[in-house]
Amino acid sequence: MTDPVDYRGVEQAYNTVADAYADYFPDTSAEHSLDLAMVDAFAAAVIAGGDPRILDAGCGPGRLSRYLTGRGLLTEGVDLSPGMIARARKESPELTFSVASLTELPFPDDAFPGVMLWYSIIHTPPAGQDRIFAEAARVLRPGGHLLVGFQHGRGSRDVGEIYRGMGYHVDLERYNYTADEVAARAEAVGLREVARMVRQPRPDERDGQSSVLFQAPA
Repeated sequence: MTDPVDYRGVEQAYNTVADAYADYFPDTSAEHSLDLAMVDAFAAAVIAGGDPRILDAGCGPGRLSRYLTGRGLLTEGVDLSPGMIARARKESPELTFSVASLTELPFPDDAFPGVMLWYSIIHTPPAGQDRIFAEAARVLRPGGHLLVGFQHGRGSRDVGEIYRGMGYHVDLERYNYTADEVAARAEAVGLREVARMVRQPRPDERDGQSSVLFQAPA
């Protein structure tokens, strides 16, 4: 199947800014307490199922992978950017990280009881979203849980300007989605919504933030 989205620009941008990103976001201190409450709910749901293995899909330098490991999960991470994966391996050599696209995950069907897409759908336009959710659902085992985090709203924004202001010459488009849109995509691949969080932006944020928790049928 031909991928409708060309991710080469996204990969190049994150390879360029990988170290700056990892230094700026070394842990989860940037997350609002409500954001982390949803991450914690996801972790608890996976652990309650009796198998703590999860996939952090779009893991970046691995900060959420480390957080979830600290919550008792066995975390594996993948990311499109080799630069991000190199930094993740450096920061957390005890964890497993590999380079892979969200649209072609290198795992068999029903591989994980938990999958997290934490702000990793945001550089994919609407035309490519269905494939991401189909892949997440494919590797999610029956009864497993999927958590999706993203900027809430509509339209897109050139976030490359943030990095250009730091001296990096990158172009990076970010797409906002509503919780209803994300829920519809997940439900289209057979997942059921369990909970959602939608909050208004903090003073340091331009957009509201959302996360939605789903479960696969048993």
